[in-house]
Order: sequence, then C-alpha cells, then structure tokens
Amino acid sequence: MNKPDSKKYVISRGIDDFLMDINKAYKFIMLFFKDVFKRPFHLREIIHQSYEIGIRSLGLITLTGFIIGIVFTKQSRPALEDFGATSWLPSLIGIAVIRALGPLVTALISAGKIGSGIGAELGSMRVTEQIDAMEVSAINPFKYLVVTRVMATTIAIPILSFYCSFVGLLGSYFNVHAHESIGLISYYQHAFSSISFLDISGSAVKAVVYGFTIGIVGAYKGFNATQGTRGVGKAANEAVVLSIFLIFIEELAIVQVINFIRYF
Repeated sequence: MNKPDSKKYVISRGIDDFLMDINKAYKFIMLFFKDVFKRPFHLREIIHQSYEIGIRSLGLITLTGFIIGIVFTKQSRPALEDFGATSWLPSLIGIAVIRALGPLVTALISAGKIGSGIGAELGSMRVTEQIDAMEVSAINPFKYLVVTRVMATTIAIPILSFYCSFVGLLGSYFNVHAHESIGLISYYQHAFSSISFLDISGSAVKAVVYGFTIGIVGAYKGFNATQGTRGVGKAANEAVVLSIFLIFIEELAIVQVINFIRYF
C-alpha cells in the first residue's frame, strides 16, 4: 500500500470511528430517556447523588462565585466612572451574573469536578467488572448507575448555578459598599431591577441543559471505558474536555434562542 492510499485509509478509518461513536452516543442517550420513566426509580440513590454533588461542590462554587463578583465589579467600575454612571453598576453586575456568568461558571467547574468524577467512578467499575457483576445479580446497572447520576446532575447543577449567582452578587456588593454607601437589600433591588422573567427562566434552562450534558457525557465515557486503569484516566479526561466543548456550543445556541424570543 503506497503513501497516498495509506493516508486515505487513515482518514476513512477516522471518519468511520467518529460516526460509530456518534451512533453509540445516540443509542446511549435514547436508552437513558427510555429507562428514566421505568420502575424502579431509585429515588434514594438520586437524592444521595444530588446531595454528594451539591455538598462536595459547595465550597468551590462559593469561593469562585464570590471572587468573580468582586473581580467583575472592579473591572467594570472604571468604564462606568468615565461616563458618571457608577449607579448602574448593580444592574450591570446583576445582568451579567444572572444571565451568563452564574450558569456558565458553575457548569465549567462542575464539568471539571463532577464530570471527571463520574467518568472515573464508572470507568473504574467497568474495568474491575463490577458492572458485569451487577448484571449477573439481576440489577440493571444502566438504570442504577447512569440514570441516577444524570438525574442528580440535572437537579443539583441548576441549584448550584443560582447559588453561584447569589454569591457572585454578594461579592459585588462588598466591592460596591466599599466605595458607595448602599445597603444590602437596596443593592439586590437595584441588581434585580433590570432582570426579567425571561432572564431567570433562560438561566434555569441553561443550567438544566448543562447539568444533563455533564452527567450524560461523564456517564457515557465511564460506562464504556476500556483498556484497564489507563482507560479510567482517559474516560475522566475525555468527559471533562467533551463536556466543556458541548457547554460552549449550548451556551451559544441557547443565547441565540433567548435573544430571538426577547426581540420577537
């Protein structure tokens, strides 16, 4: 086989593998939607996973949200001071944090922490044949391991997202309060004065989509891990990279839809 034919073969093989992965992922997602409405629902496991995801991420979300609020306020103040419009600062921060920064920052942190954790956990169970053992024990491993974790991320990440937004506004308040005499309640009233129901519902939709994406990608990569312990690390890494990539695409698509509705 000459060099041109070899290159064509490699390209063709790469395209075939990519299309097979797409088809495999599609079947994985369809199986999730098929099983999510079937009994048993494993509510106890869903609550447990939601609790673990929320509590373990709370400290990092708090610190990140608070710092983002302070930094974004510091960066925005000079530009508004040039126009004598520092009174608009709470409204500006409220729009930026609630519309975009809160859901997006929470999703990116969760992709790195939660997505990799799910991928590594399920990957480890796969390569150590624990998932095969569950099938022998008449337990549906997909239902118990995948569905519960995807549902948990879909529930917990929207809650973390709104919490991150609240903490971000709190961090912004401390910076504003250091320069102007303004009360906390008055600050939040100004911050929410420019926020509409569409902004809040749009942020909620974003967070739900991001949560589902992080859960399903992490579960897919972990559940289909191969190559022993090396495959566990690979599954965790791919879960993070693919989740972040999809989150940015979803952010762009959802913003376009929301803007269309806003100006329709």
